[in-house]
Amino acid sequence: QVQLTESGGGLVQAGGSLRLSCAGSKSMNTMGWYRQAPGKQRELVADISSEGVTKYADSVKGRFTISRDNAKNTAYLQMNALKPEDTAVYYCNGDYRYLNDYGEWEVGRSWGQGTQVTVSL
Repeated sequence: QVQLTESGGGLVQAGGSLRLSCAGSKSMNTMGWYRQAPGKQRELVADISSEGVTKYADSVKGRFTISRDNAKNTAYLQMNALKPEDTAVYYCNGDYRYLNDYGEWEVGRSWGQGTQVTVSL
């Protein structure tokens, strides 16, 4: 029902930068970026509340910045000083609230299709 469309992945040398975008089809509560490297579990990279409160994994703190434009239902992940260990498929996630048939608030979650980020030596 709710679509998230990602863009911005690519190949970059260590020390370079990339900016990921995640556009939602509707307003989201918390939006976040996760990543999954080969042989590893998907992990939270960063998230941001609708009010702009942010959280970062220790491994990216100080290098990555998450932001959002609520008018565009879009979240961004600015990635600087990239390292080879940042190589992964990056997935955008968005939480949204909806009223079910019984008049109760319920939380839905959507995932982007994933975008490959490859950082070379």
